[in-house]
Amino acid sequence: MKTKMQIPVFTETDFSVFHIPGLENRMEALQKTIRPKFEAFGQIIAQNLTAQLGDEVFVHIAKHARRTVNPPDETWVAWATNKRGYKAHPHFQLGLCGSHLFAWFALIYECDKKQPFARKLQDRLQLWKQIPKSFYVSEDHTKQDVIPVQEISETRIVEILDRLSKVKKAEFLCGLVIPAEEVATLSGEQLLGRLEETFEKLVPLYRFACQA
Repeated sequence: MKTKMQIPVFTETDFSVFHIPGLENRMEALQKTIRPKFEAFGQIIAQNLTAQLGDEVFVHIAKHARRTVNPPDETWVAWATNKRGYKAHPHFQLGLCGSHLFAWFALIYECDKKQPFARKLQDRLQLWKQIPKSFYVSEDHTKQDVIPVQEISETRIVEILDRLSKVKKAEFLCGLVIPAEEVATLSGEQLLGRLEETFEKLVPLYRFACQA
């Protein structure tokens, strides 16, 4: 008999990890408290995305291996159809920082699909208009500043896309942001439901990026 996978919850303790001083201590806490939960969500969501996309999706959990002094201010798990890595490809992310949880469709600095995606989406703004107004956009995954989609006018999204097509370090991340205090009230099933709904609504952008 197949055992049903336990769906984890994120607690206030998980978010407080980002207040632990020192690289070694914070990394130890991340690995003990958050990584096992990312592994669980990683497997569940990989199965769902594989079914939706029709291509096998692989799980990539951030290791922060290049850090030697400063501890990470956020951490994440990513899903991509490339087994070796995700940064150079359109992908999905689930992550935490001290203030909130985020679930993104992401094109980050290493992805060569940024320019064609940006140029073509400017001509297909109807696709952008289907994104829920409750979602957010980030232009830099290393910063916690986000822009509510409901505040992004047609002129502003064109500006964001124009920058994405011209600035090498520009990025585009779009999706769900949930404050830490709200996340702590959600059951595993409730959170998984919101994540699945979010990624389902982001799949059209993902497909558009892959085909760009």
